[in-house]
Amino acid sequence: MPRIKLGECSPVYRSNPQGVRDQPWFANQVARLYCSPDWTAQELLRTLLAIEADLGRVRVHSKGPRLIDLDLLLFDAQRMHTPGLILPHPRMECRAFVLVPLLDIAPDLMFPDGRAVSDVLGRLSYTLTERTILQP
Repeated sequence: MPRIKLGECSPVYRSNPQGVRDQPWFANQVARLYCSPDWTAQELLRTLLAIEADLGRVRVHSKGPRLIDLDLLLFDAQRMHTPGLILPHPRMECRAFVLVPLLDIAPDLMFPDGRAVSDVLGRLSYTLTERTILQP
């Protein structure tokens, strides 16, 4: 992808499924992407969805087993609420499997509203054992 450069990547964490519990555990990772300055969040999301489709993702069940799931968590400090995209990602602040690896690559990161990601994670109920995140 000539207009995207891969930056820092967290380690891969295993996590128990949320929502639909009767499915395999997930592998989670967070990566920082550097986009061309003229790109929008919507363009990046379209690219992520195209990658999912190229890898065989068929969006039948949003919460069930899936081969891959690429989420756009943040786009600089932008806030957005459109039918196809909400930024910051609307459920990331209640997901330890997102925040733990996010802190690996951006330990001082702040949400656009000024809250520290580490503080938000500190309010969640979860256990972390090596690279396994268990959230009730």
